Amino acid sequence: MAITQERKHELINEFKTHENDTGSADIQIAILTEDINNLNGHLANHKKDHHSRRGLMKMIGTRRRLLRYLRDNEVQRYRDLIAKLGLRR
Repeated sequence: MAITQERKHELINEFKTHENDTGSADIQIAILTEDINNLNGHLANHKKDHHSRRGLMKMIGTRRRLLRYLRDNEVQRYRDLIAKLGLRR
């Protein structure tokens, strides 16, 4: 269910804003999106897994707050990120 370390490093390298960036809002949103997509696949097969569903809802809330922060403070970065991740279709 969880993403591998290799995939996490790929996401960090893809979304980092400067050389030593490991935890900016962009990276956190990208990692949360990857986890959310993986968990959606799991819940499609395991419909009665309510514990994982609660974790999914918490991740969605965290991602929503980070996206709101980015939208309020840096609109262009927000627009680029949602376009890159395919959110808000």
